[in-house]
Amino acid sequence: MPGLREAVRHELIARQLDEQIAARYPVGQRLRILDVGMGQGAQALRLARAGHTVTGLESDPELLKSARESLATEPAGIRERVRLIEGDGRDTGVHFLPGSFDVVLCHGVLMYVPEPDGLLAGLARMLAPGGLLSLVVRNADALAMRPGLAGDWPGALAGFDSDTYPDRHGTKVRADRLGSVTATLAGIAAPLHAWYGVRVFTDGVPHEAGLPAADELERLLAAEDRAGRTDPYRGIAALLHLCGVRGQ
Repeated sequence: MPGLREAVRHELIARQLDEQIAARYPVGQRLRILDVGMGQGAQALRLARAGHTVTGLESDPELLKSARESLATEPAGIRERVRLIEGDGRDTGVHFLPGSFDVVLCHGVLMYVPEPDGLLAGLARMLAPGGLLSLVVRNADALAMRPGLAGDWPGALAGFDSDTYPDRHGTKVRADRLGSVTATLAGIAAPLHAWYGVRVFTDGVPHEAGLPAADELERLLAAEDRAGRTDPYRGIAALLHLCGVRGQ
């Protein structure tokens, strides 16, 4: 079972993504979805259960194995809608033709790519005209928040001017700013259509923190959902969920 931090991330992104899909496509339309860097496949399986055809691309063999094990427990009708491929998100052109997908997801991947512009351009090429590109990135404009709220003043001061941070394993990875990603999306013909914050209030909870009681969790999610779509709160969220739309 996921901890609180991961549960908040998964649920908020799912709600936001469903909102964007519902705004762009008729109810019941089965979409072609590509999930790049799908991890253990939580979003991919959720979307397949909703009736969409999903292709998952993952470079980590262990994560891919976990996704395949999860898929194996699903009913046949869902399994047949999912295709899992071992591969790097920078090589989408090797696996797929341009315009092959209605929705492309790239969640929690850009922080591990030193130069992401080429990856993003490749993802945009995978979209059909009017298709949706969903990105989740670490918010560089909020890197001082977690150490500051924890009373780590040297860490907070360093975070103000930084665009890197240590992930949960201690690896130094990238963070992105809303303005720079907005400019990149415009440059690859998938301009920003909407954006949300993810984990405004709960980013500082310990990784091992479990879920509260169901009614408390629902209130927590309601507060996070409201903050993630409301200024100025969304601007200091730990993660940004950015949705671009491929030009017609």
